[in-house]
Amino acid sequence: MRKSRIPALLAILAFAVPAKAQEETSKADLYVGYDYLRVNSGGTAFNFNGGSGQFAYNVDHRLEVVGEFGGYYTGTGFRAGILSYLFGPRINFRPHDKLTPFAHVLFGGGRTIVDSPQNAFAMSVGGGADFKVSEHFAVRPIQAEYFRTNFTDGARNHQNDFRYSAGIVFRFGIR
Repeated sequence: MRKSRIPALLAILAFAVPAKAQEETSKADLYVGYDYLRVNSGGTAFNFNGGSGQFAYNVDHRLEVVGEFGGYYTGTGFRAGILSYLFGPRINFRPHDKLTPFAHVLFGGGRTIVDSPQNAFAMSVGGGADFKVSEHFAVRPIQAEYFRTNFTDGARNHQNDFRYSAGIVFRFGIR
């Protein structure tokens, strides 16, 4: 009877240790990166370049609350800029200890930087992946999103845009 308990106990411990290691996540993340934004406005498309920063608080192993601020600029055809400020939930999928794919929906606003600035609704829906380099550092090689703004452009008065981001993630604390 005792001999049968030892293999069962070893099997439980073998599965419990990796499960515990997989559940360790940071308490908060700070992301800084480069952004490419393809803006479709009034039947014309423009390429914007810029950057964004995100602060994410990990509620639990899968759920984060994200706040993001971004700035984008173009000099192609005319000089213009856009600032965005977005907030919302992010779901993390942690199939491996090193790779964390995610999906999020962020809502907020945007502001144009031109002669007559506008404020408007903005949102993004998309996802990406973080590759863990160390306990406190990760690389985000891809974040791709549908990025919608509702600026008055004389045509549809909304823009269906594409945004690509890549950068680094600083991870703080252990949950």
